[in-house]
Amino acid sequence: MAAGQRRRGAELEDAILRAAAEELTASGYAGMTMDKVARRAGTNKNAIYRRWPQRAALGIAAYKHLADTRTPTPDTGSLRGDALELLRRANATWSSPFGAILRDLLAAAADEPALLELLREQAGGRAMNAAWFTLLSRAVARGEAPPEAVQPRVAALPLMLLRGEYALRGIPSVPDEVLVEIVDEIFLPLVRGRGLTH
Repeated sequence: MAAGQRRRGAELEDAILRAAAEELTASGYAGMTMDKVARRAGTNKNAIYRRWPQRAALGIAAYKHLADTRTPTPDTGSLRGDALELLRRANATWSSPFGAILRDLLAAAADEPALLELLREQAGGRAMNAAWFTLLSRAVARGEAPPEAVQPRVAALPLMLLRGEYALRGIPSVPDEVLVEIVDEIFLPLVRGRGLTH
């Protein structure tokens, strides 16, 4: 960049997000400071605070920048195969260093409902919910599930159970046999039984 040339708008915002994402990757959320991000981005803290008034908000935006929410919904040809693949992907992400960053951000935003909502929106939560709706809709089209199964609580259940395994057991990764149990013993019977209750 030529001397005296200042970045503005989207260019500066992108530089800040890249720098924050690099800091998150290198140091985790605990080590990501506004000073470090400003230095790495070649800007000042005021430029960051104008866009993200809290460190947690910047951390959430940086996490979104890191997240690959464009991963296509699996299409294995069966509801069981699709559900297992989505759960396995979530398990792999949550038990990785990337998942540790997400857990740190959740802890930082725990007492701030607005930040928690921002985290849900930006950290791939909506994309993941959409993936489960897609999976259920495909199952309906194949005749594997009744139309009544395509609803928010049914779609959210597998991931809620997976989160529960992390929270209750405090384990770094959920064993694959537990994922199979979630799909075979809870999710599939629930999906198939929806048509019987209406």
